Amino acid sequence: MDLGIKGKRALVLSGGGGLGSAIAVALAREGVTVFLADRDEPSLAAAAQRVSDTGGIAHTFVLDLGQTAQWTAGVQEVVERVGGIDILVNNTGGPPPGPAHGHATQVWRDAFESMVLSAVGITDLLLPGMCERGWGRVITSTSSGVIAPIANLGLSNATRISLVGWSKTLARDVAAQGVTVNVVVPGRIATARTQFLDAARAKREGRDMTAVEAESAATIPLGRYGTPEEYADAIAFLASARASYITGSTIRVDGGLIASI
Repeated sequence: MDLGIKGKRALVLSGGGGLGSAIAVALAREGVTVFLADRDEPSLAAAAQRVSDTGGIAHTFVLDLGQTAQWTAGVQEVVERVGGIDILVNNTGGPPPGPAHGHATQVWRDAFESMVLSAVGITDLLLPGMCERGWGRVITSTSSGVIAPIANLGLSNATRISLVGWSKTLARDVAAQGVTVNVVVPGRIATARTQFLDAARAKREGRDMTAVEAESAATIPLGRYGTPEEYADAIAFLASARASYITGSTIRVDGGLIASI
């Protein structure tokens, strides 16, 4: 299927991570020029190489989403260099695990700034151009915790849910300008972040990590963790011309994990 986005320009936040780099590759395969932002320069270089290996074009920017002045300047530089971004993938790293109580106020502020305010602010910088051109995609990656809160991920559960309400409201605001806005919810996707959380749980419970992974996989109807590529393909479709009538939606890519309707 031709997704109809050849020649478009995409900005992928946290583009050096497992999900971010897979999303970049999926978009590049469709002929999209990809701009990757991440605070980890070696990871960015590796992600750009993955894109290049598939015949795509990638540009990298070192940005810390927890530093407002830094991402503001970086995104403005991207816009000035290429004349605008057509597809924005708001993909942010997660905060440390822990309960929903006992954190210092600054810890909450840091989580909200890096995971919520960065996505909202970067979207605000790019939306005028999308609306002026009459075409755009804003896709925000969150967590299954926004639907079914995950134990010991209090910071993530509380902050990411803000993005769902914001995205749903924004979708109505900009629909008439040809811009779609959607949220994608990953289940247990095999990334370094998932490994970290499984390792933290194993340590907390005094168990073997292999047993923790097997137990988690057993709760998924498909019986396994998803791959970053499977998640990325769903995002590439939402970014496409073929998905032009999908907006204001929350799409689950979870192998059937989330039990609620």
